[in-house]
Amino acid sequence: MTGEGSHDFARVRRIVKTDEFSSVFRLRPSQKTAHFVLYTRPNALPHARLGVVAAKRFAPRAVTRNTIKRITRELFRTAQLPALDCIVRLARPVNTKTGPATNAALKTLLHAELARLFASQAPRARKPVPAAAAAQAVPAAPPPTQTPPGQS
Repeated sequence: MTGEGSHDFARVRRIVKTDEFSSVFRLRPSQKTAHFVLYTRPNALPHARLGVVAAKRFAPRAVTRNTIKRITRELFRTAQLPALDCIVRLARPVNTKTGPATNAALKTLLHAELARLFASQAPRARKPVPAAAAAQAVPAAPPPTQTPPGQS
């Protein structure tokens, strides 16, 4: 089920091919936080797609990398994003090999940063047209009337 309001994370909602990642990475980052960089590119699909890059050098433990991916996918599924290809890349170390791999404070920090990234990409609500501007709109001219043949 891949409906408009769907909260699944099916394969069609993922960026999986190397050339798809490369085409989005060629563009400038659209948003940065303390640990993450978000790259976006409009796509021709009716939905947004997500790719996540969590390098081992910035998150040495697999449990930390998996936590980052899980939180990112959760926020992506619930965000109301336009048709974009989004790549979230871990850009700074989040912990070291000596401390706890994940804890509540780290999860809260990651969740807040990622939520900020996706909120920055959510479509803005259109401003309503003021009533005064709507009243000043020029009405369309009436269509010309045709006279029957033989009458001038």
